[in-house]
Amino acid sequence: MLKKFVSVGGWTLVSRLTGFIRDVILAAVMGAGPIADAFLVAFRIPNHFRAIFSEGAFNSAFLPTYAQVLETDGETRARSFASRVTTLMLIVQIGLLAIALVAMPVVVTLLAPGFPADPAKFDLAVTLTRITFPYLLFITLVTILSAILNAHDRFAAAAAAPVLLNVSLIAALTLAFLFPTAGHAAAWGVALAGILELLLVWLAAKRLKAVPEIEKPRLDPAMRRFFKTLGPAVIGSAGVQLALFADTIIASFLPTGAVSALYYADRIYQLPLGVIGIAAGTVLLPEMSRRIAAGDPDAAHRSQNRAIGLTLALAAPFVVAFITLPELIMSALFQRGAFDATAAARSGAVLAAYAIGLPAAVLIRSAVASFYARSDTLTPLIASLAAVAVNVVIKITLMDTYGVVGLALGTAAGIWINLALLVILATRRNWMAPSAQLGRILAAIAGATILLALFAWFAPAPLSAFAAALPRWRSEILLVIVGAGGSIVYGASLLTGLKLAGVKLARR
Repeated sequence: MLKKFVSVGGWTLVSRLTGFIRDVILAAVMGAGPIADAFLVAFRIPNHFRAIFSEGAFNSAFLPTYAQVLETDGETRARSFASRVTTLMLIVQIGLLAIALVAMPVVVTLLAPGFPADPAKFDLAVTLTRITFPYLLFITLVTILSAILNAHDRFAAAAAAPVLLNVSLIAALTLAFLFPTAGHAAAWGVALAGILELLLVWLAAKRLKAVPEIEKPRLDPAMRRFFKTLGPAVIGSAGVQLALFADTIIASFLPTGAVSALYYADRIYQLPLGVIGIAAGTVLLPEMSRRIAAGDPDAAHRSQNRAIGLTLALAAPFVVAFITLPELIMSALFQRGAFDATAAARSGAVLAAYAIGLPAAVLIRSAVASFYARSDTLTPLIASLAAVAVNVVIKITLMDTYGVVGLALGTAAGIWINLALLVILATRRNWMAPSAQLGRILAAIAGATILLALFAWFAPAPLSAFAAALPRWRSEILLVIVGAGGSIVYGASLLTGLKLAGVKLARR
């Protein structure tokens, strides 16, 4: 399992690093003004729909069903099931694309209702969203092929695909002078990325001889099971996206720059979430699905406990850094070109608020695997909608006082509620079984985290005097020094704590 985690996490790390380079260029070229706000809305809209109809809902309904058909009925039946689902998803996505392209002014008005007050920004957002929206069609096919690859323990191509989005956007932004605005260039980069990602996973599936074909949808036990789990999964994914929609909707009423502050803070926040949380969930779900299909739930729970311990051990340093050093992080990474100190401070405050929910966020995918591996998508739906309701209420309550930071605080609160409900319900059903060893691992992580927090709080002050004397790259060098020192403190403390707790580290 660790090898698979490293494969997915490694490629996800490459994706996040290239994404960081993309965002540095994006910030320098667009800054945090009206063009950036318009493009980021255009970028978010197809990604929201993708998360609802493709990655979130589809994976949770398709992968366990496909894994069971593959385990019990063989590859031929599994490929037929995948072909029928692919045909159905193509029909749905083509219809959605046709409607969205015609009704795009309405879509943008619904999702960014503050934009019509600025006609120029609104018109630009409509134009850019029409360019980016076909990305949804391509990424839906990418999601299907990625799920098939993951079910066959092939993780690399699917994990590497998002790198192409970043490379495409970087290339487009370097050619921005050829387009009416940098927003147009970035939008066309998104559209091209969908084609490139599809080509990558299609070639990987072809090598595996697992490419689905066009096949008339028909109901059989596998399709009935898929539909039974898909409905609640779509609603559950929609619930999570409603919380993100709420961010975009509310931020559109705030002063210019609020949408951008959310975006840049979220990009840093997504680094540990993607590399650690999503990677763990991607590996864990097929692993638990196979174990449970084979009648071995104890092995599934052991895998889950390993994933939880590893996830929290890797995520803890990010939580500390985002809470204690948010402005330094945003300044060092983005403050150049059109992205000024004010934008860095605003984005840093949002990052610190997001970080409060990061421990829960990285564990959500591991917790929800208890249910999805058993084809129960209804329970996560209930937990998600309850959390979203609290999330949105907190956002609205805090918006006037805390502005864009209040939106991030609402997100953090909702994530913790979602995780708490999932853990309580899974434990009551014996679908999650935390072990004594997991408890010892968590104690070691807590001790190392406290020591790291003390270092991160007190170390920057004396080191700042050294950095201030440098001719350039002051923030960047200070961040590197503090980060390196913190890594040593945390790593040594964690290893010592695990040794004292009697936890033996895996050798492979």
